[in-house]
Amino acid sequence: MAKNSLQGMERAEDLARMAQAGLERSCKQGFRDGLSLSAPEDGIERIEARFRGNGFSPHRHDTYALGLTLHGIQTFRYRGEARFSMPGKVIVLHPDELHDGAAGTQDGLIYRMLYLPPELVGAASGHLPFLRDPVVEDGALWRALAQLLGDLQQEPDELALDDAIGQIAARLAQQAGSGRSKSKMLARPALLQASDLLVSESSRTIRSQALEDLVGLDRYELARQFRLLFGTSPHRYRIMRRLDHAKRLLRAGAGLAEAAAEAGFADQAHFTRHFRNSFGLTPGRWVGMRDSA
Repeated sequence: MAKNSLQGMERAEDLARMAQAGLERSCKQGFRDGLSLSAPEDGIERIEARFRGNGFSPHRHDTYALGLTLHGIQTFRYRGEARFSMPGKVIVLHPDELHDGAAGTQDGLIYRMLYLPPELVGAASGHLPFLRDPVVEDGALWRALAQLLGDLQQEPDELALDDAIGQIAARLAQQAGSGRSKSKMLARPALLQASDLLVSESSRTIRSQALEDLVGLDRYELARQFRLLFGTSPHRYRIMRRLDHAKRLLRAGAGLAEAAAEAGFADQAHFTRHFRNSFGLTPGRWVGMRDSA
């Protein structure tokens, strides 16, 4: 077996042991709210969240949010229903689906999440699988996620990452009841051009006409195809890239007003509103939870 695969399995086994033996006991003393984050690599962010009570207000990501509950009962509302996850379960939230997050008991909640860009899932599976039930029992999916979530301090190398994404995409397709299928007649090179522009120029206003001229699609066809490939609209994609930039600035020690201005938001209130809508907490609380970790 390749070295990368062995390291991935070791991380999965370490995370499994942490989830199954002793984490509940270790959390009874000194439990405190906190948020640990890995630096995003290739647009993939990984976190560990620890809190009691309501952690995140209603928000939505432009990525797949894939999580492992490690301790406690994880509760959230998704597609109009109350949902619950416990250790051993996998959470799968589709891009652009509104949800919140809370600890179901006074013992508190610990979980890890992987935020996987939909274009990577689409490249691996040929489409964007949709799971109606956001909480599943799938050992193979759990292990594939654990390979990437077992050590937040170390980035997996490219081959290990590609292998895990392939496994994740395959299990999502299986859970969704869909086999491998190619996206129907998407202008993929043009859409990638549009996404590159939205990333590189995220801090300034981009007119629909500029995107039409760049990719050769009218704005409505562009929006339709863009959502099929990236799971969200061009407008929201640009907002999320602004937020990504702002989070990098905050990690580097920038103040809230400075990060808001440099990322292209009108003011700090504008920044805070979009941050809360996308991540479920204010940027000030995000910074505070990260510092406490």
